[in-house]
Amino acid sequence: EGVSRILKLMAPALFGVSVSQINLLLDTVLASFLQTGSVSWLYYSDRLSELPLGVFGIAIATVILPSLSRKHAAASADQFAATLDWAVRAVLLIGLPAALALALLAEPLIATLFHYGAVTDRDVAMSAQSLRAYSAGLLAFMLIKVLAPGFFAREDTKTPVKIGIIAMVANMVFNLILIFPLAHAGLALATSISAWLNGYLLWRGLRKEGAWQSQPGWPRFLLQLLFANGALAAVIVWLNAPVSVWLANGGYQRAADMALLVGAGVAVYFVALALAG
Repeated sequence: EGVSRILKLMAPALFGVSVSQINLLLDTVLASFLQTGSVSWLYYSDRLSELPLGVFGIAIATVILPSLSRKHAAASADQFAATLDWAVRAVLLIGLPAALALALLAEPLIATLFHYGAVTDRDVAMSAQSLRAYSAGLLAFMLIKVLAPGFFAREDTKTPVKIGIIAMVANMVFNLILIFPLAHAGLALATSISAWLNGYLLWRGLRKEGAWQSQPGWPRFLLQLLFANGALAAVIVWLNAPVSVWLANGGYQRAADMALLVGAGVAVYFVALALAG
């Protein structure tokens, strides 16, 4: 009895969370029809965008699900909404600077990690294009991970699936529109746009059902975020070397420079957050 109920809830839940993975698979199939190298370029850039998603997005989602379930069981709607609101803020706090750094440091990051052996300068430039396109959707990928548990905790697994199917269809439509002007980067951008659609529909659904209510302090929070991310961007732009320098440097030099950039960026970001209160 209990097992069959869990399985009934689990199957749609798995689909709801793995829509972006399925989209990625479709992207890879389409990329295989493009010029040689397209599949690899998408793969490199996807690996990099998965890092903040895997480390932080999934961690936050894992932390909030039991808490949301408890609050739903205790019929504490206000606390449920407050927990979801906290999760969304946590995602913005970590996801926004991560997306910004991926966009600003696309070439240096790919050069540092993959520019060895058969990987050419052109491969780095091409992978950077799709990395920027994925970084545009990073926040959405992370938000999906924390908004979907808002449905699962209330044993509603059907809504995220319906939304997931809409997002998949949208992804295919955007793929076919963007693949011609933007090639492999168009496929990455389509994935990002459909992730935003997915995230927006999840959020709208939660808001309509009263499970997500905006908590006080959002305007101030957004201003603080803006200030800290502005400081982060300024430091990265100031410290970053031209792409040609990154490509010419050896592996150890690149790793050292990247460590410095990341360290400085993280430090400035958190100091700016502290200054902003």
